[in-house]
Amino acid sequence: MKKYRHIIFVLAFFSALLTGCVDLFEPAIQNNRDLESSYNEPRFAQGLIINGYARIPRNGWSFNDMATDDAVSNNENNAFFNMAGGQWAADNNPLNQWANSQAAIQYLNIMIETAEEVSFTVDNDLLDRMFADRIKGEAYGLRALFMFHLLQAHGGMAGGELLGVQILNEPQDLTSEFNMPRSTFEESMQQLYADVQRALDLLPTDYNNIANESMVPEKYRALGASRNDYNRVFGEDARQLMSGRIATAIRAQAALMAASPAFSQGNTTTWEDAANFAAQVINLNNGVSGLSPTGLTWYSNVAEINNLGGGVNPSEILWRTALGGTSSNLEAAHFPPTQFGNGLLNPTQNLVDAFPSANGYPLTHPLSNYDPNNPYANRDPRLNQFIIRNGSTAGPTSQVINTAADGGTNDGINRVEVSTRTGYYMRKLLRQDVNLNPVSVNGQVHIMPRIRYTEIYLIYAEAANEAWGPTGTGAHGYSAYDVIKAIRQRAGVGLGNGDAYLESVRGDKDAMRELIRNERRIELCFEGFRFWDLRRWDKDLTETARGMRIQNNSFQVIDVQNRVFDSHMKYGPVPLSEILKYSALRQNTGW
Repeated sequence: MKKYRHIIFVLAFFSALLTGCVDLFEPAIQNNRDLESSYNEPRFAQGLIINGYARIPRNGWSFNDMATDDAVSNNENNAFFNMAGGQWAADNNPLNQWANSQAAIQYLNIMIETAEEVSFTVDNDLLDRMFADRIKGEAYGLRALFMFHLLQAHGGMAGGELLGVQILNEPQDLTSEFNMPRSTFEESMQQLYADVQRALDLLPTDYNNIANESMVPEKYRALGASRNDYNRVFGEDARQLMSGRIATAIRAQAALMAASPAFSQGNTTTWEDAANFAAQVINLNNGVSGLSPTGLTWYSNVAEINNLGGGVNPSEILWRTALGGTSSNLEAAHFPPTQFGNGLLNPTQNLVDAFPSANGYPLTHPLSNYDPNNPYANRDPRLNQFIIRNGSTAGPTSQVINTAADGGTNDGINRVEVSTRTGYYMRKLLRQDVNLNPVSVNGQVHIMPRIRYTEIYLIYAEAANEAWGPTGTGAHGYSAYDVIKAIRQRAGVGLGNGDAYLESVRGDKDAMRELIRNERRIELCFEGFRFWDLRRWDKDLTETARGMRIQNNSFQVIDVQNRVFDSHMKYGPVPLSEILKYSALRQNTGW
């Protein structure tokens, strides 16, 4: 009894630290109950792990692309606008994951410690055992996910050593030692891998109802579990919770980061590891042939989205948030002004130039047939799918958007505060059937992926090329070349010439690396990857963001915003508040 009173006090203590609540030591309201109550009220107990789900960073778009060479913000008060302009600091970090992830881990640790004490059913010890296994498996998988986000945001070099974060495997209380040093990056990664393995040991690959008793896993069948028992715990009602497939994908994401140039020092994760982890997910998706044919437009596949139900995913999406109701908020933020939007994210000319010609050749290649006086002709079809440029259509009436300086509308470059600064608007992610006209506003259902399969295929391509070269397959039946070929064919690139450019680089590891990175840039644009990719690749962060000014039918590339990042900023900082509180913590070099 004393132990559980202590745990609920710890919960209250950490809640106060997070919220600044001044009522911590006031008398509790009558409906507040201690943690012991949860043992007979499973919904109350599951609130611990629900807190973990609620803190997942990819529960909404961050648009940190606006701090990269892919996009700028048209709002000078935007956090990423200021960050890219030199205001990123240890006490001013829009990408801080320290407090959020550590709080989530605290709740998950309590759930892991207490799961087996909870009565999820009425006098059914077998079902209680199965529920406890599932929830502990979810908690381990989520703990690995939060470790990944902590390492991505705060891992870095300190005193010549690559450090990770503090490893917290048990709930902290008032007697815990908080002044703990950061573990090494390698130790942190091994903790992540161990948590993924624990999740895989406890969770099914997917949550599906089984048809007969023989499909009950042996460990539960030996205890007398029936098909109905299994379906009650691990059936389709649990879809979108942490599963074995999701945990496997998280391991591949983390391994790609760890194998990359900025994180590979003193780290045992190899490119081969990352490729093998990604292949495990791809094999569950029927290999290269499983790449979704509608994956390019996953955000606007109206029939597919509107018919989703029962936690089912579209073929492109491995894990997603709940659908929610209809909304027009995303479009209100990003539609062009003539469509009653605020045009917030402005793609750069840098990104536009990354889209090759329709024949697959980069614009700088002599065989691209690129015409700077007609720059949008014969281009990769993804350009028009992802970006609104001069002459594109947008909105529910497919209105032509004129971004020219002399175009006569507020969609023109730098016309009003909500106009584009680059000559481009974002189209990707938005549903063009949303109407923002004040006299007839309507919203639509949106789908928000946490993990897309295309990302996993690109992880494999990048890691496999580094491990075995463009056409090497390792222990798998497909290569980096095979994956990139499938992705480009789906996009409609190089269809008329057999993708001659891809064929020309299939024997060149360095050229294939650049192509893979460019395909990743295009396919995942505006989804929050570019910021982290540039850093893990240890690439130049200061490339000036450029735009296209059109006037008198003449095209002029212009500089829009300088990027102010020092070399140490390939790693993010540990929050200054933590450094000031705890002497054992070491800050990353340069911060």
